[in-house]
Amino acid sequence: MIAYIDSSVLLRRILGQPRSLREWKSIDTAIGSAIVEVECLRTLDRLRLLGAASDRERAIRREAVFAALQRFEIVDPGRPVLARAALPLPTTLGTLDAIHLATAVLWREGQGQNVVMTTHGAALATAARASGFAVYRRRLTAGIGHRGS
Repeated sequence: MIAYIDSSVLLRRILGQPRSLREWKSIDTAIGSAIVEVECLRTLDRLRLLGAASDRERAIRREAVFAALQRFEIVDPGRPVLARAALPLPTTLGTLDAIHLATAVLWREGQGQNVVMTTHGAALATAARASGFAVYRRRLTAGIGHRGS
């Protein structure tokens, strides 16, 4: 399976949160925007500053983010992605989620291959479905979560 992975999916695995994506092991090709790294590392730093993670835990989790991203096909959010994200979208979507969706759309168009959108975010899941993507998503009911803007 080829899957676009947003930061909510990666963070839930890195943080060991419940209800992580069941289909994770079925992913043959992982695609993500370069903003996934920024979102993940900012979240880890926020957790440390809020006292929810020690420096040691943060270091271990940062290492896990870098290791996971080594297996991703990373797409830079260059001008084409940003221009696409700025266009009207089929549903209401924040800036970072619009960049994730635009990245997946452009990758799909450029490669001519089907991509599954993986996210734990309701807004991105809805927009991805409206854009013709199959979506794998599990809702988080408790715990420290990640919220993209």
